[in-house]
Amino acid sequence: MAIRLGPNRYGKAQTRLVTVRRDGGRHDLTDLTVSVALAGDLAATHLTGDNGAVLPTDTQKNTVYAFARAHGVAGPEEFGLRLARHFVASQPAITRAEVTIEAHGWERLGPHSFRRDGRETRLAAVTVDGAAGVTVECGLTGLVLLNTTASEFTGFVRDAYTTLPETTDRILATAVDARWRHAAAEADWDDSYAAVRDALVAAFVDTHSRSLQQTLYAMGERALRTRPELAEIRLSLPNRHHLLVDLAPFGLDNPNEVFVATDRPYGLIEATVVREG
Repeated sequence: MAIRLGPNRYGKAQTRLVTVRRDGGRHDLTDLTVSVALAGDLAATHLTGDNGAVLPTDTQKNTVYAFARAHGVAGPEEFGLRLARHFVASQPAITRAEVTIEAHGWERLGPHSFRRDGRETRLAAVTVDGAAGVTVECGLTGLVLLNTTASEFTGFVRDAYTTLPETTDRILATAVDARWRHAAAEADWDDSYAAVRDALVAAFVDTHSRSLQQTLYAMGERALRTRPELAEIRLSLPNRHHLLVDLAPFGLDNPNEVFVATDRPYGLIEATVVREG
């Protein structure tokens, strides 16, 4: 039986980068976690230990810091594109570079004071491939949304193990994880990100939900309809269950007012919404 090396890549993961742009008395703070993965003609290092084509992962980390100082960090997508293009262009053995960036938000409190933002984390994943070209994927994770009504779940399949009662009025809560792929490698990244986020939130608010699946599709459809630069969007929505507490043992009713929030197990709804063609 023949044995061979399959697809492989290597890189530096989770490089923490904080920059402070000092413009007079007002400072601007950027907080990123940058991961690099390189692929190409790297068989020799696996099969014989020949490292002649291996750019050390420590060098990759240093490149992140040097580029931040030399070129600045305009935004996660632009910074990722610059890094990925550099690794492919400067290393003969590397044909594909993927740079994934998490952008951590900070809320301004004053000219040089900040508080860590508790909102979602912005994501960017840039791939530069010598054969396939450039792919830019943006996204967010940890966007927590909740509707206290306008959500129901009825008419589902029942079998011998079904105990879930139907409901026409429930809490719907989720923590959105979304990734969207741009049709081109150029865009107003900050404007696009904010608009897609707003579209996802607006669709969640506006949709009378008969299932979390329906809400997911409405969110993806709204994002694609409002942002023509998007080719597709992938959504992963955990159903953060809020269960009505039985207060009858205490002589009390519970007209959809007191709930227990459970973190596990949970339903997980995932789908991709794609632009035709």
